Amino acid sequence: MSTNASALRHARYVLGENPVTAFAFGLFVLIVLAAILGPSVVPYDPLASNTSRALQAPSAQHWFGTDQLGRDIFSRVIVATRLDLFIAIASVALVFMLGGLSGVAAGYFGGWVDKVVMRIADTIMAFPLFVLAMGIVAALGNSVQNIILATAIVNFPLYARVARSEANIRREAGYIEAARLSGNGDARIVLTQILPNIIPILVVQMSLTMGYAILNAAGLSFIGLGVRPPTPEWGIMVAEGAAFMVSGEWWIAFFPGLALMLAVFCFNLLGDGLRDIVDPRRRT
Repeated sequence: MSTNASALRHARYVLGENPVTAFAFGLFVLIVLAAILGPSVVPYDPLASNTSRALQAPSAQHWFGTDQLGRDIFSRVIVATRLDLFIAIASVALVFMLGGLSGVAAGYFGGWVDKVVMRIADTIMAFPLFVLAMGIVAALGNSVQNIILATAIVNFPLYARVARSEANIRREAGYIEAARLSGNGDARIVLTQILPNIIPILVVQMSLTMGYAILNAAGLSFIGLGVRPPTPEWGIMVAEGAAFMVSGEWWIAFFPGLALMLAVFCFNLLGDGLRDIVDPRRRT
């Protein structure tokens, strides 16, 4: 109980001392609430079209205006948060399990394990990452599951290299030797000694990757390889609105693009704050 209280006090201290981190956490809470509650609180059905209200500018009735089919853009932006956040979280969780654990194993065991993991990472990095994601989704089909898989694959080298480097440094540390002398097996040492000590570094990478995952999903949707319309998704909405920018209907692309920018901005700022909170060496 005292450990939890100490961690909570440290988190409050970090947020109080760094207004930017506090802002990022507040924005993250808003994004999560929009993802959880959004579909049940939006004023209009995000899929319902009404051509008599098509291309209306932002007003008190439609805060973000309407699109070419008369759909309420505010409702669609809020509802799209759930899908984009799900893609980000799922892809980060998958790449953490694949890349993080593979990198830890490569750094700790070395030998053929290290060679196999690093050659896989080098092979992935030989391709432009977005082009590789396009190829994976084009080959497997543009479903949410394949977008998540493609995003995890292109981020595999980042996690594998970071985890390998940290595990390689720590495998000869004194506390690791003490764990070996105490009779702990390699698997137990990796899971209870190595991995917990590199989590703060991976947490920062996870936060940054969530922003990239949202951008990757939006980019794939923008070129027609992402989530299929009429599903509300920020990238699709920006792509649909781009054609109307010339004729002056700026709001169709602007508000989904603004939501996308704020989400990526939030996750980029969140990384440093999470590092300060999770890293035990920074606790006072």
